[in-house]
Amino acid sequence: MKKQLLIVTALFACAASAGAVELPKIPTDSIAVKKELLFADDFQGATPSPLWHKVVPTFTVENGALKGTQSRDKNILDANGKVKVKAHAAVHGLMLPTQDSIVEVKVKLAGATMIDVEFDDRAYTNSHYGHICRAQIRTNGVTIIDERDGSMRNDIHEMATDKTKQAERAKLLVGRQATFPAKFAADVWHTIILETAGDAMRMTVDGRPAGYLKSSGISHPTKSKIEFGVAGKDGYFDDLKVWNAGPAR
Repeated sequence: MKKQLLIVTALFACAASAGAVELPKIPTDSIAVKKELLFADDFQGATPSPLWHKVVPTFTVENGALKGTQSRDKNILDANGKVKVKAHAAVHGLMLPTQDSIVEVKVKLAGATMIDVEFDDRAYTNSHYGHICRAQIRTNGVTIIDERDGSMRNDIHEMATDKTKQAERAKLLVGRQATFPAKFAADVWHTIILETAGDAMRMTVDGRPAGYLKSSGISHPTKSKIEFGVAGKDGYFDDLKVWNAGPAR
C-alpha cells in the first residue's frame, strides 16, 4: 500500500480556472458508518455467487480478479442506418438491495478509460432504466453523479437528443454531478471506498478524499442493485465488500 501511495499523485484540489464551476467541498471525515457486512467476494471461488448476473457483457474472472472488457464500443446500424445496438460500457450486476451503504473495492484501470460503481432500482420508472446514482474513476479524475434527478430523469434524458433544449437541459443538471481532477496510475491497484448516506455520496481513493456530491436523487430509499462498469479494455475489480451503513454522527 505504501508503494501505491508513492506511485499515485493525487490532485484533489478544486478546479482553479477562472469561471469554473465551484466544486463541493469533500468532507475530510467519513459520512457513513458500517453496520453489518452484506456481501464479500475476493473472486477466488470456483463458483460465483448467485447474486451476480451479467448486464452488458463481457466480464470474466481472471487470476483471482473480476475483469471487464467493453465489447460494445461503437454503435451498430441496421440496413436503414438506424442504431440497432448502442455502444455501452461492460456492466456486471449484483442483486443486493441497499439504502445507505459503504462499498469497498480494489480497482485497476489497466486499459480501461473508466471504471464505475452504480446504484439502480429497476422498479423505479421515473428515471431511464431505473438509474439512481454512480461514481466513476478515470486516470484523470473522479466523477459523482445523481442520475435519478439528473441526467437519467426521464424528461431530462429525452432532451439529450433535442438540440433546441440543450440550454434548458444544462440548467436542470446544475448541481447534479461533480468531477474532481486527480491523477491515478493505470497499471496499479487502487482501493476505492464509496459511502452513501442520505442524499450524499463520498469517495476516497487509497485513503484520500477524492469526490463528494450532495443531491436529492442519492437519497432514493431502495437501491435494488449495484452495478460495476468498465469502458474500454480490461478494467479490474477485486476484494469487494459491501456493508449496510448509517449516517456518521
